[in-house]
Amino acid sequence: MKHLKHDILLMALILLSSFNLVAQNYSGEQKDIDAILKNIENFSQYYMNADYQMLAACYSLDGKIFPNNAQIIEGRDAIEKRWTLPQGVEILKHQVTPIEIKVINEYAYDYGIYEGETLRANGNTITWKGKYVIVWKKVDGEWKIYLDIWNDIKA
Repeated sequence: MKHLKHDILLMALILLSSFNLVAQNYSGEQKDIDAILKNIENFSQYYMNADYQMLAACYSLDGKIFPNNAQIIEGRDAIEKRWTLPQGVEILKHQVTPIEIKVINEYAYDYGIYEGETLRANGNTITWKGKYVIVWKKVDGEWKIYLDIWNDIKA
């Protein structure tokens, strides 16, 4: 019986270590944290649905993005243009996992990991992963992305 308990414990530890666990640290009012988490979820859904207008609306009017290896892009129209994919390219998966969200009055930040899968026009799929930092700004009671920076993580 003692040997069986040891084996079960060992298998549980092996199973748990195989998961990609990320500790989450959130601070601020729960309603603000929940709103930011919902906005993150919506952003991913808009991207997968190719709804670039709604994706751009996630940003404040003075929002800025800092894409990997590119110039700073400012304003909703320019942000929408940057996110718009070429014909025949589709986002199959887009998942954002915040590690930390901290709300400070009318601003907040979050950082974490993003990952996804893209179907290219030639039929090939690629997977990608990276890290990000977002500064949020409360505009008319809604949390909007003010600054958005990301970088790829090489496999």
